[in-house]
Amino acid sequence: MSDPSISATLRDQTLNLLASGEATSRADLVEALQVAPSTVTGVVRRLLEEGAILEEGVGRSTGGRRPRILRLREPSGVFAVAELGARHARVGLSTPNGRLLATEEIAIDIAAGPGEVFEVVGTAFTRLRTATAPGQALLGVGAAMPGPVAFPRGRLVGPARMPGWSGVDAQAELGARFDVPVVVDNDAKAAAIGEYVTRGRDTGDMIYVKAGTGIGGCLVSGGQVYRGGRGLSGDVTHVRVADSGERQCSCGSRGCLETVASGAALAAQLAEQGQPITGTRDVIGAVVDAEPAAVTLVRRAGGLLGVALSGLVNFLNPDAVVIGGALSSLDVYVAAARGMLYERCLPSMTQSLSIEASVAGPDAGLVGLGHLVRAAADARPA
Repeated sequence: MSDPSISATLRDQTLNLLASGEATSRADLVEALQVAPSTVTGVVRRLLEEGAILEEGVGRSTGGRRPRILRLREPSGVFAVAELGARHARVGLSTPNGRLLATEEIAIDIAAGPGEVFEVVGTAFTRLRTATAPGQALLGVGAAMPGPVAFPRGRLVGPARMPGWSGVDAQAELGARFDVPVVVDNDAKAAAIGEYVTRGRDTGDMIYVKAGTGIGGCLVSGGQVYRGGRGLSGDVTHVRVADSGERQCSCGSRGCLETVASGAALAAQLAEQGQPITGTRDVIGAVVDAEPAAVTLVRRAGGLLGVALSGLVNFLNPDAVVIGGALSSLDVYVAAARGMLYERCLPSMTQSLSIEASVAGPDAGLVGLGHLVRAAADARPA
């Protein structure tokens, strides 16, 4: 029986902090929850009695007694998560405590439509569960889409690079296939959550940009994704940039950031020059091989990304700008964006601004999805 003096909200906040890794000790909880140490002691004691959490080992001392480490008791079962791209999907299994058990990259064709794509992804989920989590119950499913998603309903809204997907209720379709709680989000937002969870609450307000075949963005403020009125915030892809060459964009307009700073744009420009380039991976390979034309274009692309972000930095005054996605693996791209931000932004805005590549890497989206699905499924000890 729960202690009536412990509110359900405080209990949930404590479990969320432990699940995300933002808190691992009583001292962390006191700081994060902004409550008295005696209150945290009561909450932790009740959760230990319930068996919802475990206490083990000791952490690093900050001057006093070394703290005991707190963590959630991991319930039996897994979440299946997938981040979809135009030609590939990254799929994985996540524990309710946010640990990725396994990941795999599979080939898909997003233009084939939801039926075929979800069939391929479902087969990959089954294969991963059989190989790495036999007998484990499927507790929930998460999917990240390379287009605008009305969250939390999970419906696609006018995705320029996903022909045949506009208006598709991806959350309902996946729910019917798997009969478990389902979360569907935009890929950049899922990756931003994964990045924030990986970095921890000390990150502060963060602009996250996913630069891959396309470009997406997201603002994380106060530990929460800013989603906007319809859940469609963060579309930096179609911000118009100067010096873009007025190239035609997939949205029907001209001069969008996507036409000059995305992996698809870079691949197209290099192919026009006669280079044997067919996609973002080829672009990355060419830069790694120090191919002059590729390095020049990628440096220019990173600079134009910085131009597009400079107005946002001046307006929002974030603590960090993080560049994720495939192109973040290229130092020349990140460095060019950083240089342009320092050039275009007010000195007061960049004085303590962190501008760097993602630390969560290619699994950022899967980590973020695991976090979202856990909240939707409420897969925690009662």
